[in-house]
Amino acid sequence: MGLLLALGSSAAYGLADFAGGVLSRRASFIAVALAGQVAGLALSVVVALALPARSPAAADLAWGALSGVGTGLAMLLLYRGLTRGTMSVVVPVAAVVGASLPVVVGVAVLGDRPSVPAWAGILAAVPAIWLVSRARSPGGSASSPGAADALLAGAFVALQYTALAQAGAAAGLWPIVAGRLAATLSILPIALHRRGHLRLPGEAAVKAAAIGGLATLALFLYLLATQAQLMTTAVILSSLYPVVPVILGVVVLRERLGRGQLVGLGAAAAAVVLIAVG
Repeated sequence: MGLLLALGSSAAYGLADFAGGVLSRRASFIAVALAGQVAGLALSVVVALALPARSPAAADLAWGALSGVGTGLAMLLLYRGLTRGTMSVVVPVAAVVGASLPVVVGVAVLGDRPSVPAWAGILAAVPAIWLVSRARSPGGSASSPGAADALLAGAFVALQYTALAQAGAAAGLWPIVAGRLAATLSILPIALHRRGHLRLPGEAAVKAAAIGGLATLALFLYLLATQAQLMTTAVILSSLYPVVPVILGVVVLRERLGRGQLVGLGAAAAAVVLIAVG
């Protein structure tokens, strides 16, 4: 069950990040990020009330809030990076950093001990994330514009994943609510400082809200996944989200895959199987 929840989180994140990246090139990335978090907050409150928790402790809410700070800052940096650099650099750098750091923390600090097959899956997944999310565009490199934003975004994604995994199961989904509130508040000062960037046309606002809802769904599924398996494996599986836009590009847009992307898809599939076996 944990495997399916984490993969569901990955699918929702893949859709949200792809749509958010496209929308942030047409509208203010600050407005897109803020609207998405506000919509995510509203959705999370409704769902949390529908699924009441036994006893959300203050510590669980604090972990959720810390995770939300990571979410808010990660989205701002990711969208800003996409406006400055190419998706072929920004997305894979942020994804690999966001996946790798929680694994290090999980093993070195939290005492996670994945099985041998799961370790093999983790080691296959990290290069798979990089290869799959690299578009076939010339001149992409780690020093390209937007790479610094991508590195920082990945670090805050890692904070989001690691902190949220510390919330106890008894808290239900209230850590997500605390996270969406903290994410909104972390973006709000920047948004108010740059009020001229807060305008969103009606259609763009609806799209941003839908993106925020998808991202919140991804966090719901990830939180449940961490309660069913090690954080280390839940993070890696959830971080396979770059696979989603690649597959959509092939199926919907009739795009052709590069050799590296084919290798990455194969490695991602092998990683899922190995983690499932482990």
